[in-house]
Amino acid sequence: MFRILVVAAALCVAVPPVAGQGSPAAASSHIVTAQALPSLDGTRLEATLVEVTFPPGGVSAPHSHPCAVLGYVIRGAVRMQVEGGPLSVYTPGQSFYEAPNGVHAVSANASQTEPATFVAYFTCDKKMPALSVPPPTR
Repeated sequence: MFRILVVAAALCVAVPPVAGQGSPAAASSHIVTAQALPSLDGTRLEATLVEVTFPPGGVSAPHSHPCAVLGYVIRGAVRMQVEGGPLSVYTPGQSFYEAPNGVHAVSANASQTEPATFVAYFTCDKKMPALSVPPPTR
C-alpha cells in the first residue's frame, strides 16, 4: 500500500502543465526511499509530517516513537542511531527509517557550526498522545 502511495505521488509531481498555462520547465521526480511498514489498522491511519531543526551541536535525548517514521534530510547533516543498528550520518537528500518503538539512541546535528533540518513522516494507526516518548525501561 505504501509503495503504491509513493508511486502515485511521484506520478502526480511529474504531470505536465495544463495547456494554456505556458511552458515552464518540467518537474522531475524520483523515489527517495520505499519501506515496507508493519501491519497497521487501515481504518484509523493518520500521517503526521514534522520538521525538526537542530541548532549547531544540537542533540535530543534518547527516545522512542510509537509509529513508523521515515526521515528526509533537507539541510546540514544529522547523526542517527537506532538501538541495535549502526551509527549513521545523513546529508541532504538522504533518508532513514525507524521502526515503531525502536529506541532512538542517537539523534544529533553532526556539525558544531551549522544547523541541520530533516522532515519526519510518522505513519500511525491510532491517535497518539505524543509522537516521541521516553525509551522503555529494561
